[in-house]
Amino acid sequence: MNAGADTDDDVLMLAWAAGDAASFELLYARHRGSLYRFLLRQLRDPALADEFFQDVWQRVIAARQGWKPEAAFRTWLFRIAHNRLNDYWRGLKHRPAAPEDADERAARVPDPSSPERELSEFEQRRRLQLAIEELPDEQREVVLLRLEQELSLEEIGAITGAGRETVKSRLRYAMDKLRARLNE
Repeated sequence: MNAGADTDDDVLMLAWAAGDAASFELLYARHRGSLYRFLLRQLRDPALADEFFQDVWQRVIAARQGWKPEAAFRTWLFRIAHNRLNDYWRGLKHRPAAPEDADERAARVPDPSSPERELSEFEQRRRLQLAIEELPDEQREVVLLRLEQELSLEEIGAITGAGRETVKSRLRYAMDKLRARLNE
């Protein structure tokens, strides 16, 4: 297959499952940055994010033969990441406190499409990052998936296992909290 940059992810995944290595390279190139940023923002530890990043792609590789386009590839990929994170948090029984330099670490990860980068002043970016970190876990996750990954409510629901209305409600409450916090 001669897959180009405009080829649909699902087509690439099916081609890769059929043995086309170049299709996997395109899928990986498209999604590695956003997946890594999502994991880093959730874990707040670059070494752990690296480990999870590798684990998620290994799970993609292991599942390629049985993959069927029942959900968009991107939704499926982030669902794997979401499940891996949930397993980790369950194993710890709680989320650890963020390291003191979490904001600086997250700011060093290049992300040309994030809301933080689009804000004009550093202090606004810092305030937004701090406000997001203060959100309850479920609200922070939907905000990150919606704003940073630009996923639809349905895709977020498929990833988190929550219904569309629950996702919508979590997002609305999170945005209300962010607006209130940033207007202080």
